[in-house]
Amino acid sequence: MKKEDKSTIIEQLESTINEYAHFYLADIGGLNATETSDLRRVCYKEDVRLLVVKNTLLKKALENSTVDFSELYDSLKGETSVMLSNTGNAPAKLIKEFSKNSKSKKPLLKAAYVEQSFYIGEGQLETLIHVKSKNDLIAEVIALLQSPAKNVVSALQSGGSTIHGVLQTLAER
Repeated sequence: MKKEDKSTIIEQLESTINEYAHFYLADIGGLNATETSDLRRVCYKEDVRLLVVKNTLLKKALENSTVDFSELYDSLKGETSVMLSNTGNAPAKLIKEFSKNSKSKKPLLKAAYVEQSFYIGEGQLETLIHVKSKNDLIAEVIALLQSPAKNVVSALQSGGSTIHGVLQTLAER
């Protein structure tokens, strides 16, 4: 491959990675053609982009990024595919479900960059499945903050109807 072609691919990889908030490095080697097609189809349905890349080109693209991805460099060995998504846990769920039904038990998680954090190794898959997005966490905090106020309002409303009921009963007598 010519040097110009490599630099073009690196630039395309870099821009593609920057388009998405999260990405996973997975090993899909050993999947036959049918399983690979099925994986691509499932990725498309789940709005996950799947790219098969050369490790050296991916490493150069990551080096050119503004984020320090040096923790992921050790994972760039063997066959590597990149799963890109704007939903942090979508690729993790996809990997778990697909590998459960696959004969080769692939894809395998190598590493991931989710919510500005690094997750290295297959053992992090369960953690990644339960990762909540920043917006989900903010919504939970707001709900927790609103809960005491809602309790006070409902207590006051129920207290008012109770007093009204007592007064109405006394007025009828």
